[in-house]
Amino acid sequence: MQVLVLNSGSSSLKFQLFLMPEKTILCSGLIERIGMEDAIFKFKTDKDTIEVLQPIPNHKVGLELLSKQLLNADTGIIKSSDDIDIVGHRVVQGGARFDKTTEITNHTKENIKDLFSLAPLHNPANFEGIEVAETVFPNAKQVAVFDTAFHQTIPEHAYRYAIPNEFFTKHKIRLYGFHGTSHKFVSEKAIEYLGKEQSKIITIHLGNGCSTTAVKDGKSIDHSMGLTPLNGLIMGTRSGDIDPSMIFHLAKKLNYSIDDINTILQKESGMLGLTGYSDLRDIQAEAEKGNKACQLGLQMNAYRIKKYIGSYAAILNGLDAIVFTAGIGENSPEMRKRVCENMDYLGITLDTEKNQVRSNKLTVISTKDSKVKVLVIPTNEELEIAKQSVALFEN
Repeated sequence: MQVLVLNSGSSSLKFQLFLMPEKTILCSGLIERIGMEDAIFKFKTDKDTIEVLQPIPNHKVGLELLSKQLLNADTGIIKSSDDIDIVGHRVVQGGARFDKTTEITNHTKENIKDLFSLAPLHNPANFEGIEVAETVFPNAKQVAVFDTAFHQTIPEHAYRYAIPNEFFTKHKIRLYGFHGTSHKFVSEKAIEYLGKEQSKIITIHLGNGCSTTAVKDGKSIDHSMGLTPLNGLIMGTRSGDIDPSMIFHLAKKLNYSIDDINTILQKESGMLGLTGYSDLRDIQAEAEKGNKACQLGLQMNAYRIKKYIGSYAAILNGLDAIVFTAGIGENSPEMRKRVCENMDYLGITLDTEKNQVRSNKLTVISTKDSKVKVLVIPTNEELEIAKQSVALFEN
């Protein structure tokens, strides 16, 4: 069967079309910089590689562009929309309602909409993907794979907040965790490499959205994001950790509305707020030119990641490996170097030459005598989503 996987990020859309169960990739691609004038559409098959630079104002326009390309008579990959058997969708926030892969119904969609406020940069884009896919591929089964599912193993003492109990019991306000499909995929690859099921691993997903997970014996036991994907590491446009009292200060002293504050923290903060740029490639280029704001932004970003590595090493009571993955984690030797330097106390020693190597497979970038393995593992959320989508109809 043919399974189309749609993976909508906050400013990107990754896609792959698989022949399953062979896991053969029929086409793949990426839409980057959604919302910008210089958005990029990339589409690749065995025969053609297409790259188009054009404004793509939102995810809906991007999805429509993709559907036209898939059906293109000359360079497309399918002859009819009926060629697609399953469309697997990454959905970021499943809340307490969804703890496993689910076939999409009207009821499912209503629940995803109800969770918009908990993932405002993602769930609306995920929902748009579902709506467009239902129109373009009306006979395909639509499946939701939730980012939050992998983190269901986080223990209560880690996912609860120290606020009145009724907010948890009545409203389910707690840490949920995100990027779960990616953290699951790369942690399993790391465990396979280490050759032992009992392992202590920190996975670091760095893209426009960033998160880190403490993984013990293959299970998530803590995670940097929280009720929403706003918490934790510094991201492209999201602030990450802040003092909650800042919100009250902005509202009461500076007269910002709640909606204004939400926009500031979600879309105008992070690296964009610090440097004027949200794309790390632009920030690194400017930093090399001497831009002090960009230099500080990189320093702050790495510093925050190091703090989480230290805290997770403590709760794991040791560390076998750290894993870098996703767009920045896989492709920025500079960021990996900044994170790993001066970490010898924890047994982390980076090999400078190996760190420069770019590869599409698992790569060890630590020195031979490093007590902790430092790995770069390309994530493949799309393959994981395809596998889970097919498995849903095999049981």
